[in-house]
Amino acid sequence: MNADSEAPGPSPFARLRWRARLGRWIESRGPRNVIIGLIIFNAVILGLETSDAVMARFGTLLLALNSGILAIFVVEIAIKLVAFGPRFFRSGWNVFDFLVVGISLVPATGPLDILRALRILRVLRLLSQVPRLKMIIESLMRALPGMGWTAALLLLVFYIFAVMGTMLFGERFPEYWGTLGRSFFALFQIMTLESWSSGIARPMLEEIPLVWLYFVPFILISSFMVLNLFIAIIVTATNSIHDDEEAQARRELLDELRRIRERLELLEGGPRTPADQRQQELGKDGS
Repeated sequence: MNADSEAPGPSPFARLRWRARLGRWIESRGPRNVIIGLIIFNAVILGLETSDAVMARFGTLLLALNSGILAIFVVEIAIKLVAFGPRFFRSGWNVFDFLVVGISLVPATGPLDILRALRILRVLRLLSQVPRLKMIIESLMRALPGMGWTAALLLLVFYIFAVMGTMLFGERFPEYWGTLGRSFFALFQIMTLESWSSGIARPMLEEIPLVWLYFVPFILISSFMVLNLFIAIIVTATNSIHDDEEAQARRELLDELRRIRERLELLEGGPRTPADQRQQELGKDGS
C-alpha cells in the first residue's frame, strides 16, 4: 500500500490547540465589541418595527437586517460550541445566550405568534457581553441568600407591627387596621413613605397623640435599617466578585510567567530538575 495513503491526520493535541485558539478569539475584545454593537443595533431595529409608518416604508429592509443579525448570532453560538464543546453549557451565561437565540429561531406563526414579542430579549444579551453588567448580575445572584434572610427579618418585623396595629387601632380605624391584611398594606405604604403622613399618620394623631411611638420605630427599622442591609449585602457581594476577578488575574499572570520560564529553559538546553539547578549554582559559587 502507498505510504502516503496511511499518513496520520492531525493529532488530538493539534485539534485541541486549534479549538483553544478559536475560543480565545471569539471571547476576545474585537469580536465581543462587534456583538455588542449588533445587539444595540438590533434593539433599535426591533423598536422601529413597532411603528406602522416606518414598517410601511422600510419594512423589507428592517426584516432583512434583523435576519442578518440573527444569522451572525447563530454563527457566534456555533463557533463557541465548536471551540468549547460540552464545556459550553457549563457557563450559565452561555446557556442564557443559547436560549435567547434559540427562541428567535422558532417560527412566530399561529399560536407561537407571541414569540415575536420575545425577540426583544436579545437585548438582554448585553448582560452576558458587557463585563460590568455581568458583574452586577453576578453580584445580585451571589447576594440572594443574604437577601433572603434579610427579607425574612423584614417579614418578621411586618408581622409583629401588623398584629400590634390591628389590636391597637382596628376598631377606631378599620379602613387601615381592620384586618391583618389591611394592616400589612398600611405598613407597606408607611415603609415606602408614600403619603403615609397625610393619609394615615396625621388623621390618627388627631385622635391618638402618642401614635407616633408606633410609627417612628417601624419607619426606623423598616425604611432605614433593614433596607440598608439589602444595600450592604449587595455591596459586599460586588466586592467579593471583584476580589475573585483580581485573584483570577493573578493566577493567569503566574501561569503565563511559568510558561515563559519553561520555554526559556527549553531554549537554553532543555528542562532542568531542581538537582541540576543546585549543581549549577554550586558550580558558580566554586568558580
